[in-house]
Amino acid sequence: YILIFIAAIFVNNVVLSQFLGICPFLGVSKKVDTALGMSMAVTFVMTIATIVTFLIQKYILDAFGLSYLQTIVFILIIASLVQMVEIILKKVSPSLYQALGVFLPLITTNCAILGVAILVIQKEYNLAQSIVYAVATAIGFALALVIFAGIREQLDRTNVPAAMKGVPIALITAGLLAMAFMGFSGIA
Repeated sequence: YILIFIAAIFVNNVVLSQFLGICPFLGVSKKVDTALGMSMAVTFVMTIATIVTFLIQKYILDAFGLSYLQTIVFILIIASLVQMVEIILKKVSPSLYQALGVFLPLITTNCAILGVAILVIQKEYNLAQSIVYAVATAIGFALALVIFAGIREQLDRTNVPAAMKGVPIALITAGLLAMAFMGFSGIA
């Protein structure tokens, strides 16, 4: 379990190694506060989605020979969970709901969530391993997103050449961050 946890956070970081979840990674990473909010929402949805999709896969799709419906069923489950999170955020934290704005529906199409749900099935993890993997992957996503947001906030205060402002410097920074995370590849 520890190996799964460490590997999912650092070695096989879902954003920086597997390139899943790039849309919210680039879109919500301009402010640390927004990145933290998105990280919490993704962590919740990813964990719950992994549990629900694992159980549906094992006890319904596999049991009735409907494995070919995996992707469609998983997408429907994730979309339903995101709607639930959206309703809860609207009532519990309207400011966070406003801050996330258009990016909250991006969780529905966040391929990191669908990727984790499918990967735990492909890796043949049991339910406990699946939960550890989902939580660790979400932590890895959050770590990458918050670090990237902090760097982008700092870049806004520095004198960046006009041609490099905005997306170009963000992509270069993301590449450097991915290379930094490659340094963890010998751990697990």
